[in-house]
Amino acid sequence: MNPDSSFTPPPPPPSAVDPNSLYAPPAAPVAAMPTAAPAPRSTQIMASIRDAVGQVFVGQEEVLHQVQAALLAGGHVLLEGKPGLGKTHLVLALAQTFGAAFRRIQFTPDLMPSDVTGHTLYDLGTQSFHVRKGPVFTQLLLADEINRAPAKTQSALLEVMQESQVTIDGTTHTLAPPFMTFATQNPIEQEGTYPLPEAQLDRFLLKIVIDYPSAEEEAWIVKAVSASAGGRGLSPASVPQLCTPEDILHAQQEAASVQAVESVVNYAVNLSRATRNNATISVGAGTRGAISLVRTAKSYALLDGRHYITPGDVKRAVLPVLRHRITLAPEVAISGQTVDQVLESVIRSVEAPRQ
Repeated sequence: MNPDSSFTPPPPPPSAVDPNSLYAPPAAPVAAMPTAAPAPRSTQIMASIRDAVGQVFVGQEEVLHQVQAALLAGGHVLLEGKPGLGKTHLVLALAQTFGAAFRRIQFTPDLMPSDVTGHTLYDLGTQSFHVRKGPVFTQLLLADEINRAPAKTQSALLEVMQESQVTIDGTTHTLAPPFMTFATQNPIEQEGTYPLPEAQLDRFLLKIVIDYPSAEEEAWIVKAVSASAGGRGLSPASVPQLCTPEDILHAQQEAASVQAVESVVNYAVNLSRATRNNATISVGAGTRGAISLVRTAKSYALLDGRHYITPGDVKRAVLPVLRHRITLAPEVAISGQTVDQVLESVIRSVEAPRQ
């Protein structure tokens, strides 16, 4: 989505050189054409990551764009989609691009919280206790089918997702940054599942919905995968490492420093507040929803090579940011109207800033 053409970006910072000074550089010739400023290095890195992951995760450009935005914002992602659409494939490929430590947890009804976070063991040989760290001690964590586990086990992720730390038997252990959780859930199989509580859902920056690829893209995927021995085509292992975790941390700092003028911040707040005053919504988004809109909009701006956010960035962020933070009124849900349709009506009802 292109930024609103009517929006006036914030002015650039003043030059450190006084144009009236005797030491000011001479003016450029009239005939000289201004050269475009190069894109920020973080933007270039993200473009390389998008191209590399796109080689094995085909036909989901908007999904990949949203995942990159969450990575830049340092947020967590709830991936929802039917089986076989490449959710695990996507996370594995992303981990490859910057050499991140990766762990996967298959959530099941008998999974215990200590299976997620870790626990202490008594060693008879040394006559002492030592900590066995769980799979959350990583950088990219894939919580596969998170709604298969009961709420007690799901809640084991609350502290680590909010504070990037784990407390085991009273001792706090800090995780090495960057840390990001990808949780997947299947929208069609509800038997034997436990819906995520609102407190858990609110910890996810984005809820990304993966749909089927187009017929042409699907045919290309089938051909590429079936052409290799064992059906291992489009393997995430083939994705090269393009940068380091330190580069991602720098990119996150750069995204956080993107300018957000007051009018655009107010627009994000008004969108969030509009969900609380809508007759079709029984529970609206909280303040964290507005914060997440601005954080995601900043990531979108950096991905596009800009140092400021626009109302268009905020609009683009509404669906993935708010779709898991609102609850439809019962009569609306029964009518078949979807959350995305309601949010699109909210967007139309809130006037965007023009200058």
